[in-house]
Amino acid sequence: MSTNTEGVAVQVPAFDLADRLRKGLRVADVSVQDMADYLEVSRNTISRWINGHIDPPGSIVRLWALRTGVPYTWLRDGESPRQGGPDGGSRGGLPRLDSNQQPSD
Repeated sequence: MSTNTEGVAVQVPAFDLADRLRKGLRVADVSVQDMADYLEVSRNTISRWINGHIDPPGSIVRLWALRTGVPYTWLRDGESPRQGGPDGGSRGGLPRLDSNQQPSD
């Protein structure tokens, strides 16, 4: 059985903040309880954040990045410091300089 997708728009879901928070926990091997203890909040609060029910304050996202070791800009915006664009940004959104290029003020 084959499906013809010609002419049909295929939607690719984007990662949202909740997805990135959850992924950060996984790659850092940090449990929900460990993060709750670190942030001094309840497990239910962590659950609401990682399930997308509410967004954490920016200060929490910064602490989350510190605890998990993932880039803050990736957590906040989905921009990777390595690749370019959402879920693959360029060095945290900063322009890249060639070796012979001088930074401008």
